[in-house]
Amino acid sequence: MSNSPVRAQAKGAERVSAEGNSAVGEHGVSKRVKASNRKAEGSKSAKTEKPAASVTSARSAVSAEAAKSAASARTAKSAASAKSAKPGKSAVSAGPAFAKPAAKPESRLAMVRRARKINRELAEVFPYAHPELDFRNPFELLVATVLSAQTTDLRVNQTTPALFAKYPTPEDLAAAVPEEVEELIRPTGFFRAKTRSIMGLAAALRDDFGGEVPGRLEDLVKLPGVGRKTAFVVLGNAFGVPGITVDTHFMRLVRRWRWTEQEDPVKIEAEIAEIFPKSEWTMLSHRVIFHGRRICHARKPACGACPITHLCPSYGEGETDPEKARKLLKYEMGGFPGQRLDPPPGYPGRPAPPLGASG
Repeated sequence: MSNSPVRAQAKGAERVSAEGNSAVGEHGVSKRVKASNRKAEGSKSAKTEKPAASVTSARSAVSAEAAKSAASARTAKSAASAKSAKPGKSAVSAGPAFAKPAAKPESRLAMVRRARKINRELAEVFPYAHPELDFRNPFELLVATVLSAQTTDLRVNQTTPALFAKYPTPEDLAAAVPEEVEELIRPTGFFRAKTRSIMGLAAALRDDFGGEVPGRLEDLVKLPGVGRKTAFVVLGNAFGVPGITVDTHFMRLVRRWRWTEQEDPVKIEAEIAEIFPKSEWTMLSHRVIFHGRRICHARKPACGACPITHLCPSYGEGETDPEKARKLLKYEMGGFPGQRLDPPPGYPGRPAPPLGASG
């Protein structure tokens, strides 16, 4: 009986020990403590990760704000483009869709009608148009035209009186002393080459044509220094044979007026001859040359003072202000002397002064 309490106490100790063992892990740490530690670490981790989440949220907010700003900018740009475009058209296609259409090419018939109207109106502006070289016979006109190369008609007109006074016929000129002829025609420039030409044609007239200027194109172009332009000047103004004189003024204007795109004088002559009747060729040449010398200059046309601007496709190449344009007019159109010392009756301008005299 004495051992019963002791046994009971031992059994109690064993129960406590068993219960204690069930709560301890393999490392001697209580499972409850471990659980408690895991709970504490979880709470600590949650507290630590919260700021990171806040940073991420802030970054997301900034990105969203930037995207919103970019979208607003794109919307504003699109609205501005749409405002500048016409209604019913997208901003992208607004530019090409509303480009100025190219001008419709002028038909051949329309060009011919416009060219003939220019000729008629120039006839009203220059009813006194004439060759601007002084001459009294075909021989003087032939020589003067050869001398007019690379110089003005005015300078030729100031030079030929002394020349023709000393050598009035082909025979006289053919027998002249070359150095004496050179001195007389020196003011016209290229005097040595021109001396050879006029003395050579004088000899040809004397030897081949009985001292007379021939009235046929094929004969004239055989003479020294005589080309188609010179031949047509002589034929049209000394013999009444129609011809087109394609000089620098004529070439410039017919191209400005879009009558031709050719640059070769012979081709220009052929194309212009198809536009106008033969009876108009000589006077057409005078009118065009008059207009080129007085108004439609090479470097600065007087567009603002031109009477045919409504027919000119090149209007605006020169001075368009009327007051400034009027100051560009030459000869009688500008109130100055003309090129002839002895102009024909009906010429409205003043005669040119002799060589050495003040104008």
